[in-house]
Amino acid sequence: MKTTQGKKVSQKRGKEENHYISRLESLIDLAFVLGQQNDFQEALRLVTQNAADLVEAEISLIMMINPKTRQTVKTIFVHREDEHQKDYHFIHTNISGWVIKNNRSLISKNLPEDSRFQKGTFSKLPVKSAVCVPFRVEEVIIGTLLLMNTKTEAVFSEEDRDYLEKLAAVASPFLRNTQKIQEYFAAPIPKEWLIKKYQGFGLLGKSKKYIDLLNSIEAAARTDVRVHLEGQSGTGKELIAKAIHHLSSRSDNKFIAIDCGAISPNLMESELFGHVKGAFTGASGDRKGLMEEANNGTLFMDEIANLSLELQAKLLRVLQEGEIRPLGSNKARQIDVRIISTSRTSLHKLVNADRFREDLYYRLHVYPIVVPSLDERSEDIPVLIEYFLKKFASQQQKQIQSIHEGLLDYLKQRHWAGNIRELENFVERLVTLTPPDVSVIDTGYLPPEFQKEFKKRIVRPETDMRHQSLPECVAEYEAKLIRQALINHDWNQSKAARALKISEATIRYKMTKLGIKEPDDS
Repeated sequence: MKTTQGKKVSQKRGKEENHYISRLESLIDLAFVLGQQNDFQEALRLVTQNAADLVEAEISLIMMINPKTRQTVKTIFVHREDEHQKDYHFIHTNISGWVIKNNRSLISKNLPEDSRFQKGTFSKLPVKSAVCVPFRVEEVIIGTLLLMNTKTEAVFSEEDRDYLEKLAAVASPFLRNTQKIQEYFAAPIPKEWLIKKYQGFGLLGKSKKYIDLLNSIEAAARTDVRVHLEGQSGTGKELIAKAIHHLSSRSDNKFIAIDCGAISPNLMESELFGHVKGAFTGASGDRKGLMEEANNGTLFMDEIANLSLELQAKLLRVLQEGEIRPLGSNKARQIDVRIISTSRTSLHKLVNADRFREDLYYRLHVYPIVVPSLDERSEDIPVLIEYFLKKFASQQQKQIQSIHEGLLDYLKQRHWAGNIRELENFVERLVTLTPPDVSVIDTGYLPPEFQKEFKKRIVRPETDMRHQSLPECVAEYEAKLIRQALINHDWNQSKAARALKISEATIRYKMTKLGIKEPDDS
């Protein structure tokens, strides 16, 4: 009979083995994706994303190096885009120099105090620990991969370094090959062509964030791997999934969607895998599950984080074995279905909180795409409004042509918590409230609650600056920017600070100094 201590050791060993297997599986999945990837930029993004996920890093960078001139030819950032990007590049350049000179990986658990670098080199920079591994082709270093964390407790281990070395060994030949392929065959896709192509799928915009998203969709459609879409509710994740399906090799087969949060847990297994007659009370006949219905096509699993841990284990088995077993049956059925999953929150965080299986996470997170919120692509709002305006004006047989410039400015600055879905519903309501003979909608047709919000958001009139000193003008302009950022984010100081790329402490200090206060609703 095992002792309690023995059981704990056994459980710990089992958990470590599962962790090891999950990481190896993620490397195999990465190799499979890279093998189908002809886009050099997208290959770099996938490697940085997978590396960050593999070792739980906050910051992940790749620097590709010309082996003849040692000139940096490509740098990619993921996970963090903030005011410290120049600092990260500085760190990467210095650490890469050490890795190339010494021809080996580097792991630093306390970078500011690392004796391998000149004293003070990193002392004022926002990074605590780092690990850097080289990409090698025929013993020549063609680039480096750097992972960093800013928190003291998030220290990389030797095991992390070993896994990253394996990842670099897997990725290196693919990066070399995709670079050659791109030089000869893969010219950049024109932005205008991308925009026009995806309009047919109901995807609209022109901002850089949106174009980056379209490039990721385009690349995902060319592969046949599982895709995970992460983004807020209302950002158009299902439209993206449909576009990927219709542009893929599975387009002749079914696209089936399921909302994992809309079906009760006791019915979900039957919904996914089907059942046979008599499997439970009320099962009067055999019924195919959605996975079998979507065979050779795509199953879109919205909000997959809502699956119970028990069902996660069964889904993992399906993905591993490529077969399902309907409820009440002892016979397995072979299936070939592509999974596109979504979540509003980071699955990685749910794994850390023991709310999502790590092994399933690696199976689903083969090709991750982060879908930006409407706040992150606010310059696309006029394009979206114009589209919705034409759509609803036509449906309601009204003569509306446009929205007044002042109203459009307000809508561009407004925080849309429900993203594109909320904006669409708002425009439909606005068109409904506008008389049939009006061609330009102005603020007078706003719904009552928006009228109140609009009046609150009007920034105080500009003062005459001709008689002000430079410090007074700067303070006036600074106050205007801070107030507008607070208004745009419903006076949430944390969000406003992030939008302005300053700390919360700074925005609180500025508010006190400049006399900025949230208006009383009364």
